[in-house]
Amino acid sequence: MFARNAVRFIKALVFALWMVAFAIVPAGAQQQTQQQAQQSGTFSPDEIVDAGNTFFGEASSGLAQTLQNAFSKYGLPNGYILGAEGSGAFIAGLTYGEGTLNTKNVGSHKVFWQGPSLGIDYGGDGSRVMMLVYNLPSVPDLYHRYGGVSGSAYIVAGFSMQVYKYRDVILVPVRSGIGARLGVNVGYLKLTERPTWNPF
Repeated sequence: MFARNAVRFIKALVFALWMVAFAIVPAGAQQQTQQQAQQSGTFSPDEIVDAGNTFFGEASSGLAQTLQNAFSKYGLPNGYILGAEGSGAFIAGLTYGEGTLNTKNVGSHKVFWQGPSLGIDYGGDGSRVMMLVYNLPSVPDLYHRYGGVSGSAYIVAGFSMQVYKYRDVILVPVRSGIGARLGVNVGYLKLTERPTWNPF
């Protein structure tokens, strides 16, 4: 009888330890990711998703999926821009936007962007934009022309994602908005410290 109870006790103890171990590992891994992000000056996935959900007004699985796609391809950003833009096109088009760059190490900074596009692209739209910023060494290094392919590069549940690049700095705008932009257009975004009407 004593031996049987001892076996039961050992089994229960092993099971309890097993459950505790599996409960701790994901939490520990998540905490480690947060710590790595803080040390490197990057934002963790949770921080970006939370900021996106707050900015776009509601939690969205489409937004989370789109952001996870960016994380899997480019890693963790060391900055992000929250803003709005308007654009229109009839074969050739223009985009104008403004927002705020958020960083961990050097605070927040106002930023503007403009850009022309050319391609199979008709319509107009107004969008909220969350722009992930990768490999940014300093704020002045943000202000350049970024080339890329925009349009229907990646769309999930009303969110689209494109990629623009200047040297090592990568911009990944995630947009949600009204209107219609059909097709894919090729163009660039010019980021500036001050607003300008000149998209070139």
